[in-house]
Amino acid sequence: MAARVQSDNVRATHQSMHHLVSTSEWSDEAVLGEVATQVVPRLMKKEKRCWWIVDDTGHAKKGRHSVGVARQYCGRLGKTDNCQVAVSLSWANEHGSVPLAYRLYLPEEWAQDRERCSAARVPEQIEFRTKGQIAREQIDAALAKDLPRGVVLADAAYGDESGFRDGLTERELSYVLAVRETTGVWWGEHQPAPVPANDSPARGRPRTRLKRDAAHQPIGVLELARQLPAKSWRTITWREGTNQTLCSRFARVRVRAASGNRARKEEWLLIEWQVTEDKPVHYWLSTLPERASFKELVANAKGRWMIERDCQELKSELGLSHYEGRNWRGFHHHATLCIAAYGFLMLERLSGKKNARFEEPALPESYRPRGSRSDATSRAVVDRKSTRSPRPRHRSRVARVSMLRRRAD
Repeated sequence: MAARVQSDNVRATHQSMHHLVSTSEWSDEAVLGEVATQVVPRLMKKEKRCWWIVDDTGHAKKGRHSVGVARQYCGRLGKTDNCQVAVSLSWANEHGSVPLAYRLYLPEEWAQDRERCSAARVPEQIEFRTKGQIAREQIDAALAKDLPRGVVLADAAYGDESGFRDGLTERELSYVLAVRETTGVWWGEHQPAPVPANDSPARGRPRTRLKRDAAHQPIGVLELARQLPAKSWRTITWREGTNQTLCSRFARVRVRAASGNRARKEEWLLIEWQVTEDKPVHYWLSTLPERASFKELVANAKGRWMIERDCQELKSELGLSHYEGRNWRGFHHHATLCIAAYGFLMLERLSGKKNARFEEPALPESYRPRGSRSDATSRAVVDRKSTRSPRPRHRSRVARVSMLRRRAD
């Protein structure tokens, strides 16, 4: 990259690029906003329906000095280990996606250690935020930019947080959020205790808190699924996969979330239970309209595969997990540049045009790789288009090799 930008001064340009990532005071929000401004309208031309996908991404990391590193769950490793975790919000539809925001999750042990934060150059105004709080702030920023609204999707780490779900409802955003099997809901005979007539205040606001007793308790979604009759289950296909059509067995019912004692509106509970499994594998709560079709509900629930592709390509193709610095600004600058590159590739993919390949510039004769010894020989100019002749130039023709004859016994 340095050779392409300034081939006659590669070393200084290389150092400037490191400064651009680790130290330079440019705005990550401004760059990500420009990426969204260019990519989102192109995606909208393909399809109007869209999703806002909340997710967190783990980066395995050794040591304890890199900003935000701690023992926490890392999705890439599938276990708790030393890593950094970032919360992201992506805009997506079936034709592509682009991250709108990307923010490092700073564990509480970090946020309380100001000396450690200072060494990693964490801004003083950064305080501890849960992942759900970070996601809500990212959603508020997206709403302020008046981006096309979509159905909010997230895994159970966010869906289990009643405050997160209530916040989306207050912002008039529909959601399809995964929840765990222990989630309680009001359904069927499992309803709150009735409120006596004389318990209601004569004046003022009506009672909004639900009452529970030994005979009036919510039901867990796992137990609910086991009580559903066979006719409730349907096999639904949601999209074409790489090797085969993706389908599974689902059921849906109308329920009210039972988090705390707050009265909530009715919403969808979607359950996936594959025939080969002993119990359901996934559950979702959704505020999609009651008139929404079964297939539409499933298609939205399964929309999170787009963010999985995002993470895979950003990490494997664009080096999202390859940042080797330790400070706060460098971590976010590196991620922003990776996302900008991803946005460029998304635009190229959407254009469908075959672009000419870039010409790789030759390195200057005096260039030595970064970190090489002082007595190392300089690197000669290499022309990647120059290839060796398949035969010595002084031999215009090569004699045919005679076939060895089989020796007679």
